[in-house]
Amino acid sequence: DRQDREGRRAQWNGMNALPPLSLTELSTKVGHELGLSEWRTVSQDMINRFADATDDHQFLHIDPERAAKEGPFGGTIAHGFLTVALLSHLRESAFHIDGQTMGVNYGFNRLRFTAPVLAGSRIRGHFVLHEIEDLPGGVQTTWKCTVEREHSDKTGAGVVAIGKETMAMRSYLELFSFDGSKQRQK
Repeated sequence: DRQDREGRRAQWNGMNALPPLSLTELSTKVGHELGLSEWRTVSQDMINRFADATDDHQFLHIDPERAAKEGPFGGTIAHGFLTVALLSHLRESAFHIDGQTMGVNYGFNRLRFTAPVLAGSRIRGHFVLHEIEDLPGGVQTTWKCTVEREHSDKTGAGVVAIGKETMAMRSYLELFSFDGSKQRQK
């Protein structure tokens, strides 16, 4: 629930992230890394559940013995889109924007899977603000997101920027005027 997420966010922010940012502060952070997420283990159980949800049951993902014998990675690997799906959680653990009521993933400008994420690996996300644009009711932010795999000298299979843009997210904010009345961000 929301209260639990807020508690976790406060705990994570104490470890990895900047304090919550206002929209004004956010607009001054273009080109800066705004957060480094917590480490997240990508377990075989998580991979199996993703395979069930997407009906992608390729042996490289769900059969550890066969993947170890026949696959090029020495074991099972996470689906690339599982890593992408974890970006929302990784972002939430990395930083918080004051007044944000929701975020909507708008799309990806460039997406590459540069290395496998083996079952049992730990990953974390790096988030650099690339661009911010005003929208009715909020803002659209474009992020350079990189997923790092622990103990790897190569960026993990995830969203990796090649060029300038990576992920656009629309954030909707409720802000208060100086007199305390609620208003929507234009």
